[in-house]
Amino acid sequence: MDKARDAAALAEALIACESVTPARGPVFDALEAMLAPLGFAVHRFVAGEGSAGGAVENCFAIRHGPAGSKHFAFAGHVDVVPAGEGWTSGAFTPERRQMPGGELLYGRGAVDMKGAVAAMAAAAADVPREAGTLSFIITGDEEGEALFGTRALIDLIRERGELPDLCLVGEPTSVNRLGDTMKIGRRGSVNIWLEAQGREGHVAYPHLADNPIPRLVAMLAELDALVLDEGTDWFQPSNLEITDLHVGNSATNVIPNTARARISIRFNDLHSGAELSRRVTEIAQSHGGTARPVISGEPFLTPPGAFSRIIADAVKAETGMDPEASTGGGTSDARFLKDLCPVIEFGLVNATMHKRDEAVAVEDLHALARIYRRIAMAALAG
Repeated sequence: MDKARDAAALAEALIACESVTPARGPVFDALEAMLAPLGFAVHRFVAGEGSAGGAVENCFAIRHGPAGSKHFAFAGHVDVVPAGEGWTSGAFTPERRQMPGGELLYGRGAVDMKGAVAAMAAAAADVPREAGTLSFIITGDEEGEALFGTRALIDLIRERGELPDLCLVGEPTSVNRLGDTMKIGRRGSVNIWLEAQGREGHVAYPHLADNPIPRLVAMLAELDALVLDEGTDWFQPSNLEITDLHVGNSATNVIPNTARARISIRFNDLHSGAELSRRVTEIAQSHGGTARPVISGEPFLTPPGAFSRIIADAVKAETGMDPEASTGGGTSDARFLKDLCPVIEFGLVNATMHKRDEAVAVEDLHALARIYRRIAMAALAG
């Protein structure tokens, strides 16, 4: 097989680049080496220099079709989570192993999501220029803070006036078999840091102190009792979870000065991050505390229609399966890309993502490349 069309070989090249978030350098060299020979103009840039999380490299690659043609974008990331310990082989030394169910490719990012990026590149090799404009929106900051990745890419795309008509994100959406699930939306996310201030003192003289812990506990009890909604036709109910509680008092006879907690809310399209932040802040203040919200993303929904049918038809043609349209799971960079154009996520089986010995079926990589080609061709045909 021609290497430009061999998704497994391309995945190996990406996996071999150690690109723990935030990613820079070699992994983008490898990506550019795949796309430039296909006629893509590759624009790489670094954002967030001097930031606490470290500078991030991003890539926008575009190959223009005939004037007035449709523009279809592939989107994803080449940064990965840390490897951790206990791998059977090197996390960044791609290795193929013949298993009872077929050949597997092991390595960090095989599933999330260097494998999908490789399948996109392999698909692009089989999409003729005359079909339309094709682009890649690839960040090195999806697994990290996501402050200087896709958001910076969106700014660049807007400045250049290169807005796509449709965008496919290659996150690993499949659950049991390749093709069983696509994501047509995601819930929003907000994390909120809570604090109650008091006045420290000796536990034997409580009248000379002010214990903040009971106020924080009352605050958390009210928040935990909230029923935000019952869900919608496409989204599960929003949920609020207490994710941290901290006093840090090492003394047994001291009333502490400060008590802190953190909550995380995953919310559907009945809410906005700003509205929930205001609501929590009011509850915190009613108990004499403060709240500091950080909104990670708003919910979005690409209603079932022409785009989801394109994906479903491509999946069925290659796998015989009808993918379920879902909005479950965590967040992805689709939460930003939805501001550019309609966006849907579809990719590999997610069983081993972020795990030790992450692995993908080699045949799934080749099948995914064929699916992606069908999607791109149909999207560009309008």
